Amino acid sequence: MCLIVFAYRSHPRYKLILAANRDEFFARPTAPMQFWRDNPDLLAGKDLQQGGTWLGLNRNGRFSALTNHRDGQRPATGIRSRGFLPLDFITGDTSAADFAVHTPVQDYDGFNQIVMDSIRTDDDTLCYLSNRSDSQILQPGIYGLSNAVLNSSWPKTDSRRTALQALIEQEDVTTDDLIALMNDPTLYPDDQLPDTGISQEWERALSASFITMENYGTRATTALLIDYSGNIEIAEQNYDNSGRSDLKQFTLQPELETEKA
Repeated sequence: MCLIVFAYRSHPRYKLILAANRDEFFARPTAPMQFWRDNPDLLAGKDLQQGGTWLGLNRNGRFSALTNHRDGQRPATGIRSRGFLPLDFITGDTSAADFAVHTPVQDYDGFNQIVMDSIRTDDDTLCYLSNRSDSQILQPGIYGLSNAVLNSSWPKTDSRRTALQALIEQEDVTTDDLIALMNDPTLYPDDQLPDTGISQEWERALSASFITMENYGTRATTALLIDYSGNIEIAEQNYDNSGRSDLKQFTLQPELETEKA
């Protein structure tokens, strides 16, 4: 997951509104969002190479999403795949606040993670943790997270965060709106780009919110709405190197759960 924008307790109907793009090599094997056979309470996509995920939730009210922290000058030294971080939280019972403080972040290459417990009740806590920044309990507000620490002012992060602010000023917000919000291919001038230790050609290509390259690009866009009554709407639009592919939609309610093809 390489770009996430989210609004926490900033809308009269929804306590969490989130839109996220996962960018990855097209050759990396991936399963789309689904309830996992070996853990039927877990709803997430799956990285079939390492076995982890980038975003998911469970029926019991736990949610997590992850981005990598990009630093081309620092060699990879992590002993564990970052994709296990969301799984560890979602499938565990540690509170969000404790998870943010006690996770052994040194075991992983650079990452950013958001964790939220009790998403289906009013007793929720939303936290941010990273091994490139201090952890924190998040207050109501609108946030952006890409491949740098939370709310770093990268052009695409600022752009999509501003677009989310405009969207939530509307009374009605849909998962279709959120998916469309993330489908922005704008490339930014070199003098506005961060220096993350990679080539300027890659820095330029990765400056878009929605990335389109021959072998690498945005593989999925996920939209999530959680209202104050515990109802959840989630949609995942998948892509391959030829364009849009399947759309997965799920509705989780206290008394009803459905999936649309």
